[in-house]
Amino acid sequence: MTGTQVVLGAGSLGLAVARHLGNRGEQVRVVNRSGEVPLDDVETSQADLAETAQARRACEGASAVYFCVQPPYTKWPALFPPLLESAIEAAADANARLVVGDNCYMYGPTEGPLTEDLPSAATGSKGRTRAEVARTALQAHEEGRVEVSIGRASDFYGPHVTVSSVGERVFANALAGKSIYVVGDPDVRHTYTFIDDFARALVTLGDRPEAAGEAWHVPSAETTTTREFIELVCETAGTSPRIRRMPPWLFRAVSTFSAELRELHETMYMFEEPFEVDHSKFAEAFGADPTPHGEAIERTLEWYRSK
Repeated sequence: MTGTQVVLGAGSLGLAVARHLGNRGEQVRVVNRSGEVPLDDVETSQADLAETAQARRACEGASAVYFCVQPPYTKWPALFPPLLESAIEAAADANARLVVGDNCYMYGPTEGPLTEDLPSAATGSKGRTRAEVARTALQAHEEGRVEVSIGRASDFYGPHVTVSSVGERVFANALAGKSIYVVGDPDVRHTYTFIDDFARALVTLGDRPEAAGEAWHVPSAETTTTREFIELVCETAGTSPRIRRMPPWLFRAVSTFSAELRELHETMYMFEEPFEVDHSKFAEAFGADPTPHGEAIERTLEWYRSK
């Protein structure tokens, strides 16, 4: 690539994209509200990305813009659409390619593996918001405003990932030898994505003009059950697995006091039934070499130990 690579958002995905770009020797600018980023050797910029003028200034000179913004989970419907619109305007103003980091909420409950040609059938507010964001981004591409690619991942884990179904409550508890409570059925198969693989795939989409105008499921390691995944985390951490399924009554009681947990009701189907994300489209177009779970889990545990 030539020009500055601008990463919007400094959450776990934004940081992973910035790390990957930096390791390639790219000129990287990370943009967030504080202007403070826990990475060396990257340019930082402070901006309220909901303000189009500020987003435009932050993206000046960009050749690619990575939309990795993650507003509070409970405020997606209100915040995601204007943030994306600002990113579209900013990338278009800079004549830069826009790559959107996405998840799989928009599909809603499905039968069989998830593929990119499934309809957006989600009925909950977060799934509908994700569908709206994807439609808006692809419409901007179709209208010729900006080149857009979308990369979608399943539930992810890795360095800096704390708020996730396999975030802090799995990795930190595994290191401490504590019980790990899971929602849903731990014995159904579920795809988990390593955050660095997600980042690498987004950068691939930013590199490849033929990726524009489409959504792509990013490569993930072999799908396992949640129990098998957590057992591997504990084995790698050197502790005994103590996996507890959270009873529905307890989940309801605890979520009374937690807005974050209440939001999980909408996506509970993902953990009660098999949730397998098919990335064969990406593999056939660009190749796929996802990090094996064992290696990715070790790297994640190293980060948790260093916190």
